[in-house]
Amino acid sequence: MEGKVIAVCISEKKGTEKVNIHSCEVIEGFGLKNDAHGGSWHRQVSLLSHEKIEDFKTRGGFVEKGAFGENIIVSGIDLRNLPVGTKIEINGVLLEVTQIGKECHSHCEIFHRVGECIMPKEGIFAIVLKGGTISEGDKVIILEK
Repeated sequence: MEGKVIAVCISEKKGTEKVNIHSCEVIEGFGLKNDAHGGSWHRQVSLLSHEKIEDFKTRGGFVEKGAFGENIIVSGIDLRNLPVGTKIEINGVLLEVTQIGKECHSHCEIFHRVGECIMPKEGIFAIVLKGGTISEGDKVIILEK
């Protein structure tokens, strides 16, 4: 199964929208360089399907890339259906899926601005097994679990 990177986004503060920086160094055991969610934990990188964002837009939500707090937007793959443990390769960077969706305890800034956040239902999270650089247009390859 293959897809394509549509955007690479980071934010300096947790709970805020991320900004598309188009390309970023990904650090093994940490996440995206200069991203607030990077660190030694199980949600180093967040991924969201481009198609789910487009679906949200057709329902009247206007959002920029990174609006849901996602690091990497991928087209061509329904990420939510990947089981925990799945490995994803992007330009030599190796990610392992650690969580599908998340709980949104207190409605974040994104929910208040947009009225809904699709990240809790549609987003997936991963750790970085091997670092490198991820850029828009890179091929996304789903490896065997």
